[in-house]
Amino acid sequence: MHCVKLLGQRLSARDFDYQVAEIQIRAAILSDFTALGIPRTVAIG
Repeated sequence: MHCVKLLGQRLSARDFDYQVAEIQIRAAILSDFTALGIPRTVAIG
């Protein structure tokens, strides 16, 4: 939840459907950042 709050403390959308979409976008951004931080292990040889 802390990472979600780093993207903004409040939702800017007023309509519930738009709020749901905004949360889904934030979750997609966080998963992309997480994927960038995971190291790839490659066997050499």
